[in-house]
Amino acid sequence: MKGEKLINIKKELTTYSDKQLTEILLRLAKYKKENKELLSYLLYYADDPMRYAEALKAELTTEFESLQKHYYYSTKSLRKILRTVNRHIKYTASKQVETDLLIWFCHNYLQYADLKTSHNPLRTILTRQLEKVGKSIPKLHEDLQFDYQQEYDHLLDAAATSIRWFRKNDLKL
Repeated sequence: MKGEKLINIKKELTTYSDKQLTEILLRLAKYKKENKELLSYLLYYADDPMRYAEALKAELTTEFESLQKHYYYSTKSLRKILRTVNRHIKYTASKQVETDLLIWFCHNYLQYADLKTSHNPLRTILTRQLEKVGKSIPKLHEDLQFDYQQEYDHLLDAAATSIRWFRKNDLKL
């Protein structure tokens, strides 16, 4: 069975009472982890998405700290962390939160990942995220652009000094 179009769902939802809408939302949240996470964000953090980003950072820091040293397992763990980060970025729909979380991810990558490996998938994770940060900075407000640009440049400098295979000029804005 195919789902209805969003406009039809919106029209139908306007006909329900508050109690019925509450029951529908709780039922929806019961069946999918992502639905529950999104509903939690909308109810508790929608007014302050940066506070939500900080809470997410605190939660994911433990995953970075428990990152294994073997390149195969660390690649899998980093991809899992990145999926979580991207899912939560999608919930907030904020370019500032996206830029902040991706820069945080890259800093933690430099701190916890094995930087001496020649495993290409592990290398690609960092370069792709730095490319995403480089594309998201121009979409921010001008005041924020300056701050995040400085942080991005600092991140590139740190990567260039600690990783021998990293080419900073490829990612310079």
